Amino acid sequence: MSEPKYRSPKGVHDVLPEDHQYMTYVKKAIRHRARQAGYKRIDPPLFEDRAVFERGIGEHTDVVEKELFTVGRKGAEDDAGNKQFALRPEFTAGICRAYIEHGMQELPQPVELYSIGPCFRYDRPQKGRYRQFHQFSIEVIGLSDPSIDAQVINLLVKIFGDLKILERLTLQVNNIGSAEDRKKYVDAIKDFFTGKERHLPEVDRSRLITNPLRLLDSKEEDTIILLKNAPTMEQFLSDESKEYHATFLDYLTTLGIAFTPTPRLVRGLDYYNQTVFEFSDRSTGAQNAVGGGGRYDPLIELLGGKPTPAVGFAGGIERMIWHMKEAGVKAPNKDQVDVFVAQLGPEAKKKCLGLVSALRDLGVHTVGALGEASLKSQMRLADRFQARHCLLLGQLEVKDGTIILRDMTAGKQKQIPFDKAIPEIIKILGKKNLDTYSITDKLGEYTDPGEG
Repeated sequence: MSEPKYRSPKGVHDVLPEDHQYMTYVKKAIRHRARQAGYKRIDPPLFEDRAVFERGIGEHTDVVEKELFTVGRKGAEDDAGNKQFALRPEFTAGICRAYIEHGMQELPQPVELYSIGPCFRYDRPQKGRYRQFHQFSIEVIGLSDPSIDAQVINLLVKIFGDLKILERLTLQVNNIGSAEDRKKYVDAIKDFFTGKERHLPEVDRSRLITNPLRLLDSKEEDTIILLKNAPTMEQFLSDESKEYHATFLDYLTTLGIAFTPTPRLVRGLDYYNQTVFEFSDRSTGAQNAVGGGGRYDPLIELLGGKPTPAVGFAGGIERMIWHMKEAGVKAPNKDQVDVFVAQLGPEAKKKCLGLVSALRDLGVHTVGALGEASLKSQMRLADRFQARHCLLLGQLEVKDGTIILRDMTAGKQKQIPFDKAIPEIIKILGKKNLDTYSITDKLGEYTDPGEG
């Protein structure tokens, strides 16, 4: 086989049909639990004014400094002047911009929103990290209360439990205090590393100047060793922040949610305060984390709105699918072929056209071999499709007004009147095989024929 002339760009991948089974299943689970909790779906645009991400995420974060995909024709202007746009690297900043722009502060608070879709980062491609990836976002805007933080986590626990990956994950939690708490801590970190700069890798020397808190989640061995003797955030938390965190942990315990206090956990984006958390891989840690979040009370104001508290979470769908596969979780296959229709001769082909169409309209997954192939080759094709049943119509059957119904699993067949073919198929398959979709019995009776 010759090498293909074109390949997908580095850092992106094709979502093939077998992976779409997982993708659809994950989306259904997210939507089911979000709707159950009263969340409404929002889809911010794929690209925004770059300033939305610079103001919201932070100019000196890796996401903004290294990973933004900028778009638009160089030098192009609109009625607001020469703007530079960027593909969304995450949902939260865009959702908060929409909250301000569309006056959502006038709605009953808090406003509960969720998003599912592709995001983009010009990241170094590696295992589990892509330049185009799928993310889901859970946001609660308009209320500051540790019980809200706990409820967000409880929603995520339900989703990961439904997908049967919760046992593979560890919930890590921390509190990074208020802006005033962090300022004191940043000063202490800078003092601690004064005179030690030469022991830091180049990337962390730069972070020490621009974003010292990022040193806490450094993956560099030399930095990790130094941090063992560094001051901790907890030493600089105000009494109010400590009380908030203690109450939050008490709510998690009340909900029966296991967690691991992680004093050096920080999030890589500037807008977080107070509660931060992450669902990490129980065996490898952050390398295969499915996502994280926390409280981001300053963000709405940073984007030009009135001071508005908020909390949220962002999860990587590809990471979740990876965990499902590692755990041996099979996604339900909605694409199972129920009926394969085989035919021989022009009259049989004409009659089968209507038969195939009618079965599909009734929600029966039907494939029709309407070419000129022999009956033997059509049956081989039915086997390849793993069809459960086969309807065969030849020239003799056309004359007799009959059709052959074959059970592909049992290897048995019978001849029935042609006009009884559809009722017989519906009877065999039963109503559950029609086009309503239920995630699992565990998720109850919720049905949703949509895909988004």
